[in-house]
Amino acid sequence: MTPKTKPSWASLTDVGRVREHNEDSVLAQPPLFVVADGLGGHEAGEVASSIAVETLRDHAPRRPDSKALTRAVRAANREVMRAAREGYGRQGMGTTMTAAIVEGTHIALAQVGDSRAYLLHAGELSQLTDDHSMVADMIRRGQLTEAESRYHPNRSVITRALGTDPNMAADAFDYDAEPGDRLLLCSDGLTAMLEDGAIAEALGAYKDPAIAARMLVDAANDAGGHDNVSVIVVDIEGDPSRAGSSVDARGKRADSGILAIIGWLLLFVLVVGGIVYGSYLYAYKQAFLRANADGVVYVYQGVPGQLGSLKLERFVEATPVTVDSVPPADQQTLREGMRFKSLDEARAKARAYTASGL
Repeated sequence: MTPKTKPSWASLTDVGRVREHNEDSVLAQPPLFVVADGLGGHEAGEVASSIAVETLRDHAPRRPDSKALTRAVRAANREVMRAAREGYGRQGMGTTMTAAIVEGTHIALAQVGDSRAYLLHAGELSQLTDDHSMVADMIRRGQLTEAESRYHPNRSVITRALGTDPNMAADAFDYDAEPGDRLLLCSDGLTAMLEDGAIAEALGAYKDPAIAARMLVDAANDAGGHDNVSVIVVDIEGDPSRAGSSVDARGKRADSGILAIIGWLLLFVLVVGGIVYGSYLYAYKQAFLRANADGVVYVYQGVPGQLGSLKLERFVEATPVTVDSVPPADQQTLREGMRFKSLDEARAKARAYTASGL
């Protein structure tokens, strides 16, 4: 669950709370970004998504070209089908794929399945891709609403995927974004757990894409984590035209004072941001046990509380221990949060309480 980060992008994939294996594959090698959600179970879905991502990487264009990108997706489809025929993985395995090439403010997309691409612009979230799924088709025909689709028994049935049809077609999209926009690629492990409003809120709340990615994954897990969840967050960094600056009679820029102030403000923001992000990473290396209002002792990752609006704790699991069953000297500490250096130490303490029969 370690995010791979650069200043303008971050990727993160997580197994979730229910599945035993992660069948998602992600690739973040600017300007290319890819999310693939494998289908077919352990030793099949993860094989299909991995093959598809590696093949796409080898065939993708170097510049934003949606048609060339769809050709690379079709090459990935052929490779997944070839692998299944030759016994690598399983017959019937497949994968979704959403791929983007980002250059400046230009975004080229190719997509198959129900992994999505979103764009956050001025606080508004727009879905850039169209799901290839049974419920999406029903919504487009007016037979189902978005709200109804979240609980439909066939909500997981997709109508197009790599590995299922040698003539599979990929959708192509081209978008011109603006500097300051944020691109999100994600598997349905995110969108099945969170509505678009919650995604927009988490995506826009944190300047650092690594923190935004972590918050999205944590929110999906806190909502149930029924599937693997993968996200890639990319900040759009265009080259807006620079305003002209005048020069005074002594040959100095008249706007130099303003530039100096802006420079100091940017430095301040970077320093504060670094402190906040460092605190976040430090906190998540720790763990704690806490007895909640129901009297049950729970395991958390992080430290109790939050730093400003940044939550520094994440629920991990419940234990069979109740606060009334532990020694009186530990009860108040558990109500406040009994801290440990690692998640393993916290779990070991919970096991010790259970084994002692206290």
